Amino acid sequence: MTDARLDIDRERMGHDLVALVLTVVELLRQLMERQAVRRVDEGDLTDEQVERIGSTLMMLDQRMAELCEQHGLTLDDLNLDLGPLGSLLPRE
Repeated sequence: MTDARLDIDRERMGHDLVALVLTVVELLRQLMERQAVRRVDEGDLTDEQVERIGSTLMMLDQRMAELCEQHGLTLDDLNLDLGPLGSLLPRE
């Protein structure tokens, strides 16, 4: 039996995990934003709901920027290349 050890750079692994989590959060944020815009365009929200959604999306965007800066990432770092399918996140 061989004692196989995997040399893991814990700091790099932590950074990559943060990037993956932020990628998922950014994907969900963009999906929620598109859904909100669609609902606003359809006119099935009250003015108060539109205002609340707008404020919430702005806060989420700001918080994502803060988290990226805190962890030394950019939104481009979160955009996974899916090969022939293109990138995960649409370019804004």
